[in-house]
Parts: sequence; structure tokens; C-alpha cells
Amino acid sequence: MRKNLNKMLPKVYGRYFNLLARVSPKKAAEKAFYVFCTVRKGRVLPNQKEYLDQAKNGTINVQGHTLQTYAWPSNKETVLLVHGWESNTFRWRNLIAKLREADYNIVAFDAPAHGYSSGQHLNLPLYSDGVQAMIEKYGPKYLIGHSMGGMTLMYNEFCHQNASVEKMVTIGSPSEFYEIMDHYQKLLNFNDKVRKELEAFVLDRFGFTVNEFSSSRFAKKNTKKGLLLHDELDKLAPFHASEAVHAQWKGSIFIRTKGLGHSMHQEHVNDQIVDFLKN
Repeated sequence: MRKNLNKMLPKVYGRYFNLLARVSPKKAAEKAFYVFCTVRKGRVLPNQKEYLDQAKNGTINVQGHTLQTYAWPSNKETVLLVHGWESNTFRWRNLIAKLREADYNIVAFDAPAHGYSSGQHLNLPLYSDGVQAMIEKYGPKYLIGHSMGGMTLMYNEFCHQNASVEKMVTIGSPSEFYEIMDHYQKLLNFNDKVRKELEAFVLDRFGFTVNEFSSSRFAKKNTKKGLLLHDELDKLAPFHASEAVHAQWKGSIFIRTKGLGHSMHQEHVNDQIVDFLKN
């Protein structure tokens, strides 16, 4: 019963947006955007608490949000880890172990509305503000992002070109915002009128169109060295996304895998990441 209700709920939202758009298209677009940005999971679970609590090292304030930061101090260069949608810093535990073996200084944070951080909503420009605050505070030489985290790194570099950063790694990351919006429209089944108003809302709010928000476009001016990892069978972020980014990013290496899934926690994947940072 609960499973059926969960399947029905997105369509209920879509019908509501369609009806509201007849009366107030702008209000329908605003509500559709905030539903899109609403985070439903990714808070710290009981089995994650002990691991994360021992690494807490303070908070940063970003756009009215209090973001939890973490550190695993050491002597070598600083690495910043940026998790994906509906996740938290715990997802990096396997890679953190490898990075600690190599003596890297590691910092991370929970995105707004994730982990121990405050809030209920997340959008990519807001996440980028969090990334930039961490870069300005810690001056990392290396950035590693998974899924939405990787897309956020590409956008952040496009906006800031931080001098401290030399290498970037993205893992299973999407590229084109219009594809994400296509999926959202299909999931909720709202009509093209709502879609048009939603795109206008995004343009007014952030200053770019849905089509302009593209990691492959951002990659054209990225001068950092990059490593992209993506599984051919990734069901959450399309494989062609990293192919497109690699084609535009002159300083990038692309590693394709098959059968590892979206998370890519495997030991040999983490070894490849550490090797890229070392060499």
C-alpha cells in the first residue's frame, strides 16, 4: 500500500501544478521549483553517527544555512570531498580510508538539508556557495565530487577559477540540467505550460536558462587537470554525461567502468583516484 502511494504522489503534485497554472502560472512554477529542490533523505543515520561525530570540526554559515564541516587532518595537500543528492559525508568513508593511507589532509561538509546541516531545500548554485566557502577557508589543492557534487564542482570552477585548486575528480556526475528537468517533468507528468513557466522562474532566479546550465559547457573553460569516472550502466546519472564533459575538457582523463553502479565505492576505483592525485 505504502509503495503504491509513493508512486502516486508525484503524479498528484503534477496535477496540482497543472491546475494551479490555469490561475497563476508563476505560482505554479514557484511551487514546482521548491518541490524539485526539496530533500527527502540524506540525514545522518544511526549507523553513520559514530563515524561522522569523531570528525566534526565546526560549522560554516552559507546563505542562512549552518553547514557541518569535517576534517581528517594530516601533513600532505588538502582534499575537499563533495557528496551527492540525498547523501552526506559518510558516503566517502572508503575513499577517506585510502586518502588517509596516503597522508592527505581531508576536509568535507554536509550540503544544505543533508547530514547534520540545516535546511530543507538544495539547489546547485546554493551548493556551489558552500563549496566556495570551503575552498576559501581551507585552500584545497584537490576537489572530488560524486553525482550532484561533481556537477557542482564544474559549475563552481566555471564561476571562480580558484587558484589553489590544481586537480578535480567527478564520479558518476550528470551534465545537462535540461535532462534533469526532463526527468522531473516526466516523473510528475506536469504539462508544457508549467515547464515553460518553471524555466522562466529558473532564468529569473539564477540568471541562466535551463539549457545554459551544462557541465559540458562549463568544461570548455576549465584549465584544471581532471579525472572523470562513470559507469556505463549508471541508472541515476547517464553515462553520456561524462562523455560529453570529457570531450570539452582538454585537461581531463576519462575512466569508464561497467557494472559498478552509481555510487562507485569499490576499492580499485578509490585506488585510481588516489593515483591520479599523486601523479
